[in-house]
Amino acid sequence: MMEEGDIRLGRIRRVDGGFEGRLERHIGHDRNTVWRKLTDASALPEWLAPGSIELRNGGAVRIDFADSGTTIDSTVLELDAPRLLVYSWSSGNEPARPLRWELETMPEGTRLVLTVGVPEGEDPAKACAGFDAHLEMLLAALEGVSIGFPFKLYVAARKGYQEQLGQ
Repeated sequence: MMEEGDIRLGRIRRVDGGFEGRLERHIGHDRNTVWRKLTDASALPEWLAPGSIELRNGGAVRIDFADSGTTIDSTVLELDAPRLLVYSWSSGNEPARPLRWELETMPEGTRLVLTVGVPEGEDPAKACAGFDAHLEMLLAALEGVSIGFPFKLYVAARKGYQEQLGQ
């Protein structure tokens, strides 16, 4: 887990139709363990929010961020378990906001690369900082520790991303 002030910012770049953030973590757990935390309904509340992901192409993705009033009601766009999972973090007629979770086995564990799609007109710094915070919660959950949303990390990361974007 991160020490206070130790922020591993990803990279945000402009793409057609908006922005794309790329967040990477090296995790000292095997790929199957990380995959279970990313996809198992009993593990999602530990680091993201209550929900479920049907692990098949076209499968339903439902994640309920009750605190913020946001609900993801989407479908699995790509799946290659336990290596790749893609779905949109949007609902209904909202613009596509693809999340691409990639896991690669490394000698010391797993490399996780999360690519966050953000449509034009939305705040990529806010989106990426939010996912940085949830990744911190994921790392804690993998160690068997439950932490709340790390708001200080979120604020610092958002500021870092805003600087990266020249805002």
